[in-house]
Order: sequence, then structure tokens, then C-alpha cells
Amino acid sequence: RLLPERGMLLLMVLVLLGGSVVPFGAASSPDAGHHNTSNHKKPFPVLSVDYEHIRFPFEISLWVLLASLMKLGFHLVPRLSSIVPESCLLIVVGLLVGGLIKLARENVPPVLNSKLFFLCLLPPIILDAGYFLPIRPFMENLGSILIFAVVGTLWNAFFIGGLLYAVCQIQPANPSDLHNLNLLSCLLFGAIISAVDPVAVLAVFEEIHINELLHILVFGESLLNDAVTVVLYHLFEEFVAAGTVTVMDGFLGVISFLVVALGGVLVGAIYGILAAFTSRFTSHTRVIEPLFVFVYSYMAYLSSEMFHLSGIMALIACGAVMRPYVEANISHKSHTTIKYFLKMWSSVSETLIFIFLGVATVDGPHSWNWTFVTVTVILCLVARVIGVVGLTFVLNKFRIVKLTTKDQFIIAYGGLRGAIAFSLGYLLTKEHFPMREMFLTAIITVIFFTVFVQGMTIKPLVELLAVKKKQEAKRSINEEIHTQFLDHLLTGIEDICGHYGHHHWKDKLNRFNKKYVKKCLIAGERSKEPQLIAFYHKMEMKQAIELVQSGGGVKLPSAVPSTVSMQNIQPKKPTPGKSEERALPQLPKGREEEIRNILRSNLQKTRQRLRSYNRHTLMADPYEDGFGDYLVKKQKMIELEKKVQLSVPLKCF
Repeated sequence: RLLPERGMLLLMVLVLLGGSVVPFGAASSPDAGHHNTSNHKKPFPVLSVDYEHIRFPFEISLWVLLASLMKLGFHLVPRLSSIVPESCLLIVVGLLVGGLIKLARENVPPVLNSKLFFLCLLPPIILDAGYFLPIRPFMENLGSILIFAVVGTLWNAFFIGGLLYAVCQIQPANPSDLHNLNLLSCLLFGAIISAVDPVAVLAVFEEIHINELLHILVFGESLLNDAVTVVLYHLFEEFVAAGTVTVMDGFLGVISFLVVALGGVLVGAIYGILAAFTSRFTSHTRVIEPLFVFVYSYMAYLSSEMFHLSGIMALIACGAVMRPYVEANISHKSHTTIKYFLKMWSSVSETLIFIFLGVATVDGPHSWNWTFVTVTVILCLVARVIGVVGLTFVLNKFRIVKLTTKDQFIIAYGGLRGAIAFSLGYLLTKEHFPMREMFLTAIITVIFFTVFVQGMTIKPLVELLAVKKKQEAKRSINEEIHTQFLDHLLTGIEDICGHYGHHHWKDKLNRFNKKYVKKCLIAGERSKEPQLIAFYHKMEMKQAIELVQSGGGVKLPSAVPSTVSMQNIQPKKPTPGKSEERALPQLPKGREEEIRNILRSNLQKTRQRLRSYNRHTLMADPYEDGFGDYLVKKQKMIELEKKVQLSVPLKCF
């Protein structure tokens, strides 16, 4: 039991009554009590204490309360939070809590075990990231993200593991514990330590407000490299247990990577479609709408983990697939509930992860080896820099927006490690990995170095290098119109050139979505609305909420669409003399419906599919020969006129 728990129990015993009363009907005289000794009845307890009955949920509540208070306290000191990242402060709190428990001569509970981390703490963070993932920049940079996630992670794993094995074999004349490490164990350690952690990246990059391109590149890499890390981990673990590696094993490992990654995406997409289809029928039971989003997402994660697929990929796919359809079906209250509950849940999980990491650092058995730890930190930095620079050199040959030297530095410097590496190391068994404690010590050292050193210095470096920051401007209807116009224009250019690029396939997917998917997953007339009208509805709702909160909601305009639910908007007291100025002009109901029909029918007409041509496959025009004859005749007439003009003056002379 923790020291605060003992103090709380002692306080409860001192304050509350712990006695008992004599039951009704008992003898009041000593003689009567003497005669009834054989039938003595225990007094009825007025108050009793049974801590073991509520121990597990009570300790969980204490940890959550501690994490929330720490997070609240950091933001009350703005100067401290502006210098030191929140993740660093939370790890320090975990170290202090673990140290206090040790000083009290109590056993530190195994708070950050792998089951708790992977099944309880990680899913809400990934679901929040996947549900609110910016789809457009993610898809536009998907190729670069996959290169960094797959090729970059493989490079880091084999570079770190191979060079670590080479360093461990130096000086065979002086035998040491490092000589007992084989190549497969070093490669497994390299696979564990090479993965960029999404929790650590989110915690740091959200605070420095880096521009959208760099954020999506580093964060997308941290999400998608989970599949590579899981496959390499299980592959090398099986190799270490078996002791032999064949060519067939390597081939099956490649197949396993494809199965783990694509299988996770498929499972997540299936559950996302089921969640969207279920939300179509929740118009009469609005209160359970957020529940379907959470349960279907968690079921996708658990189903993927059951088959050893990538649960992170499943959550990302599930959130990205179901969001556009679920938001079209649910009410505004449900959307607000989903948004803030996910933010709250992920924030608490992230806080607990860093606190538990500090506590587990104090508690865990460590085996410090200066050579192994120092070489691991140096190799992680060198491998990251070489990988980013080399891959960017190749990617810039194909990218329209090139990655500059500053961008490469931020991408390489932002490769933070976190609790995923620690949890994977915690899963190693002492039987197959006798150097498990040394692995865990090196992993914790790398995590502390990346989170404290790189996490604390990346913000000053971003300001020193004048890296572009994220712009918090709200998107307008004008930007949406021009974005759709450019999409259609680029798709048309690809059709004319006969080059089927990503704009062509994006247009194909949008057509399939509008023609079939929306009709099945979105209820009512919302399934027929163009994308621009749906965006207009969102902006209309935001403007209505801002209008009510600013004091102009005494008389709501009739132009607010029927699909907008205003039940959760509580108007404030209006400012005297300004309510009439803030009220929007009213439109007749018939005129409003007429405008909407015009917008629906004419705003985004679908183009007719025409044949694609290019200059190599251009067919001959049927009138081309006639046109050529016409040009020849015209040329002859011009020559004849010139001869006439030259001959007339000669005759006159």
C-alpha cells in the first residue's frame, strides 16, 4: 500500500466511529447477561473498514487524480510550462513518487506493465489521433510517410543492431558480459529502440506548434512504423527461440509485414463502416451515439491484437473511415461529447504513461553497462540522421514541395522514443534474453535522452532556425470553393493528358462514395448533399453558436437550417441596444428552400466522363483532310492575287 493510502485509512479510523452498539433485546443486568452467555450474539457493526474490497478501483482513481492534479499544476505556472515540456515534468513527478515509495520501504506496484499499456492506456491516444487526423495532408504525403515509416525503421533497426553486435565483439581477449550477446538479440533490441513513439511526438509537437507538413510527416511516421516494429519484434523473437534462420523465414517475415499492416487497416475499416451504419439508426436514441464510436473503435483494436495485427493501424483506419459518416448522422451534442471525451481520455492516458514511466524507472531492476548504453544513444542519433538525409534526398526527386535542410533537421531531431519501446522490452523473457535488464536500462536511457534533451531543445531550435509555425486561421467558404475548384481542374488536366495520377483516383473514389457509400451509411437528405453544402452547414452552426454566446441569440434567425440542433445552446443576457443590430435578416420559408434547391442542383454538378487523349494517342479528325484542302486552296488564291498585283503595273508602264 502506498503511503498516502495508509494516511487516508488512519484518518478514516480516527474520524469515523468504529464502535458497536448493544443490539435491541440484549440483557441490561449482569445476571441476565450471565444466564445468556451460551446464546451470546455479536453486536451489529455500525461501521467497518474493508479496503481490500475497493483496493483496485481506489488505486486507479488515486493515480488518475494525481495525474490530473499534476497536469493542472503545470499549466498554472506558465513560465515553467513554456520552458520545459509537459512530458518531462510528468516523468520527474513519476520519479519523485517512485522515490517516496522506496523511502517508505514499500514495494512499488508494477504500474506500467505491457498489458495495462497496450490494452488500456495506448488506445485512447491513438483513437484521438486517428479520429481527428487531417485526412487531406496525410493522403497527400502518404508516400513520404510510408518511406520514412517502413524503409527508415528497417534501416534504423538493422544499422543499430548490426553495429551494436560489432561493438560487443570488440576485445575478445578480455571477456565480458557483452560477448554473450548474439546477432539476433542485438537485432531485436535494434527493432525495439528504432521505432518513433507517437505518444512522445504528440506531447512535444503539440506544444511547439510546428507547421502542418512537418507535423504530419513525423507523426504519420510514428503511427505507421508500428506495423514494422511489431513484425520485426515477433520475427526476431521467434528466431531467438528457434536458434536458426532460413531464407524461407525471411520470406515469411516479409509476408507477415504485409499481413500485419494491411490486416490492421482492413479490420479497422470494417469496424468503421459498421459504426457508421449503426449511427444511421440512432436518431431516436441520441444519448448512446458517442458510445458506438468508442466501443466499435476499441473492438477494432482488440480484434487486431487478437490476431497479432497492428492495433494502431486498425484504430487509425477505423477513426478515419467512420468520422465523415458518423458526423453526418449524429447530433451536435453527440459530436461535442465525442470530441471532448476523446481529448480528456487521451490527455489522462498520456499523463499516466509518463508518470508510470518515471515510477517504473525507480522500481525496475537495472543492469548498467557504460559501453552498451553510450553506444546505443550514439547509434540512435547517427542512424536517424543518416536515414532522414538519405531518404529525403530520394524523395525530393519526386516531391513537388521539396523538404529543405531545416525540415530535414526537424524531422531527424523529432524522432523521439517513448513508452512503446519500454513496454516491448518489458515483454522480453529472462529465459531467452539473459541480458533483459541491460536492455531495459538502455531503453530507459534512450527515452530519457530523447524526451529531456531533444524535447526540451527542439522549441528553441525551431525559433532559432525560423521554421514555419502552424497557422491557426479558420477555414472559410471561399477557401473551400477554391480548393474544390483546383481539385476538379487538376483532375481534368490529368484526364486530358492521359496521365492517371492521384487526383484521378481521388475523383474516382469520391464518385463511388457519393453514388453508393453515402446512400448506405448516411440517413435522410444529408446523403445527397454536396461536400460544399455540408461544409456550409458546419460553418452555419459555428456562426450560430458564436452569435448566441455573444448576446445576439434572443431572436434566432429563421435561416438556420432544420438539420442544426440548437437545444444545447444557452443564450446569455443580451447587451442593451445591440440585439437588434446582431439579429440576422429573416427570409421567407419558401425562398429559403428555393435557394437550397438551387445550391444542391447546381453547385457541384458531376462531370461527364470523356475519353482521355494525349499527343501520342490522338486520333485523326474526320474533317482533317477537308481542312487541309481548304488551306491549300487558300494558299493558291493568295499566290494568284500577288501575281495579279505585280502584273498590272507592268502593263501600264
